[in-house]
Amino acid sequence: MGNVYWSCNLNNIHDIHNEKKETIVINFFSNQTKTITGAAIILGAASFISRLIGIIRDRIFAHMFGAGAELDVYYAAFRIPDLVYNLVIVGAISAGFIPVFTKLLSKNKKEAWLITNGIINLLGIIIIALTLILYYFAPQIISILVPGFTDAQLANTIMLTRIMFLSPLILGLSSIVSGVLQSFKCFLIYALTPILYNFGIIIGAIYLVPHYGLKGLAYGVVIGALLHLVIQLPSFFKYGFKYEFVLPFQNKNLREIIGTMLPRTLGLATTQLNLVAITILASTIGTGSVAIFNLANNIQHFPIGIIGISFAIAAFPTLSELAGQNKIDKLIENLTHTIRQIIFFIIPLTIIFLLLRAQIVRVLLGSGNFTWSDTIITSNTLAFFTLSLAAQSLIPLFIRAFFALKDTWTPFLIGIISSLINIIFGIYLKEKLGISGLALAFSFSMTVQVAFLWFLLRQKIGSFNESNMLYSLNKISVAAIIMAIFIQLIKTPLAYMVDMTKLWGIMTQGMVAGISGLIIYSIICKLLNLEEMNQFQASLKHKFIKLGNVTRGEITEADEI
Repeated sequence: MGNVYWSCNLNNIHDIHNEKKETIVINFFSNQTKTITGAAIILGAASFISRLIGIIRDRIFAHMFGAGAELDVYYAAFRIPDLVYNLVIVGAISAGFIPVFTKLLSKNKKEAWLITNGIINLLGIIIIALTLILYYFAPQIISILVPGFTDAQLANTIMLTRIMFLSPLILGLSSIVSGVLQSFKCFLIYALTPILYNFGIIIGAIYLVPHYGLKGLAYGVVIGALLHLVIQLPSFFKYGFKYEFVLPFQNKNLREIIGTMLPRTLGLATTQLNLVAITILASTIGTGSVAIFNLANNIQHFPIGIIGISFAIAAFPTLSELAGQNKIDKLIENLTHTIRQIIFFIIPLTIIFLLLRAQIVRVLLGSGNFTWSDTIITSNTLAFFTLSLAAQSLIPLFIRAFFALKDTWTPFLIGIISSLINIIFGIYLKEKLGISGLALAFSFSMTVQVAFLWFLLRQKIGSFNESNMLYSLNKISVAAIIMAIFIQLIKTPLAYMVDMTKLWGIMTQGMVAGISGLIIYSIICKLLNLEEMNQFQASLKHKFIKLGNVTRGEITEADEI
């Protein structure tokens, strides 16, 4: 009897120990991040890992299929489900839900959770209905989307599209969960979601394609979406969510979300239709064109995701909070510092991606069925994308600044102008430059878009203290020019010192030249006493080193950027 007693107690102790470990893990992933830079560092690091896994995914694709018909089918099939997700979900979450939920958290948590349930139910019904309609009409829609495809490609695209229609529903729910976690400034678990999403797609490519053919890629997308959702649920429930089936249409907060999401959804519609137009144009250029455009686009999104999107997501809750409190001066201070940090980081990466584009493409994608000809075309396309890296990195921040100010119409109207420019120039330039012309048209439209956003946001809230910004930009430009010269001086002789027909040789040339360039850039910025460099060093020291008890006084969000 005594043995049974001790055995039961030991089992209870073991269970309690396991529960404590689970609680510690959940609490760790649910920790709140207090500053924009702290959040941006978390998001940037996770984005780096996610983008790295995304590159591995693309390398697997390139190795298995090359820039050919199969990969064209996959990217084309991805377009319509992605359209549904962006139109129905992203607009509601980014423009409407987060600002309203954040406001309610400090006033009425019960109301905040009521709105969460209402949004989950409403958007779930909309997505299911829309997906069923699009599933039925998939053959007609795909025929319009890819007029240059063969009958076999069309059939495969329709099949993959129908399987992938499961992903918008899953990702839709997951994005609402993400919106809640962002509102609580819980960025760590949210930052891991794209990593698992890409991991699911890789599982599909490696393990399912050999058994199910191209359908394996579509199944991988669905698996990735499920992983994207499941990892967030423990933290979501920890913060107090309980599901109810409610549709509180008369609730003023729900109506506010719907009202603000409409123009954002229309704005996303212009962006998504823009991508649809590019897919249509690319399908008429030749086999592999859709794949090459997407592969180059994915590569250029590496720095945009790490820098531009990470800072924009990290800044959004703070900007929304300051706008809600009508602290416009403080909002401008945070916004200006974030702009300067984005420019500080993205300019050297632009230099690297422009000067080492062939090395980057060959190392990342040059395997198996991805030929040298594919490498040249993809690197040329990447070069034209690179011209607008700075613009593309600033656009997410500016758009979220407008959202924080409850203005969703201005970004929408600017998005229409940008999309029209992209389509018009794309039609013209594809005849002159082929698939690279579409990238050039895209870059030009992004530059126009950021210029309009900057100007109109300045009109709305006042000066960004451009004189100080220009002073920093001059220093950054000097450092970037010296960096570019240094990269060229290292890159050229290295080509004769390593075997450029081998992967290790190309990688060595690119890494030595790129890392050396970044070191030179950092040294020059330090010698020029660039404020952004000093702030970045101080932020790293404060976040990771914390040597001794240093009295720092009051630390503002702007200081932490």
